[in-house]
Amino acid sequence: MKGNVLVPLVIFLAILSLPLSECAATSKKQAAKEAAITESMKETWGIQITGMRLTSSGFMLDFRYRVVDAQKAAPLFDRKTKPYLIHQETGAKFIVPAPPKTGPLRSSNEPKEGYVYWMFFGNPGGYVKSGDKVTVVIGNFKAENLIVE
Repeated sequence: MKGNVLVPLVIFLAILSLPLSECAATSKKQAAKEAAITESMKETWGIQITGMRLTSSGFMLDFRYRVVDAQKAAPLFDRKTKPYLIHQETGAKFIVPAPPKTGPLRSSNEPKEGYVYWMFFGNPGGYVKSGDKVTVVIGNFKAENLIVE
């Protein structure tokens, strides 16, 4: 009797463990892909992205990045370039606000290695939510699949 109960239990446990191993393999692949993108970003643009977060009660998005090579990162600081953010699910575009008294809400001074810089994007009505994927475009620079925290 006990032998008959153990066989179905072992099969049930084996079935339950299959998706877990697939998830682990997927997360390892995803981590490797993200590491390659991070390395490519450092090599090409001289920056390391440190975050994309909701701020200001969800009405703004805070994009942060660390400069690791000031010369490569210089194009991101060009005041003539107008950055924008794309909500990947809908294609909606969001800009950097430029209030009259402060000017554009972004770092645009000369970049220095080791410093973390910021850029705010408007998020009217809290359209972009935590967990959404976005793309940041600054001239020829493009950072895709950033997950909003």
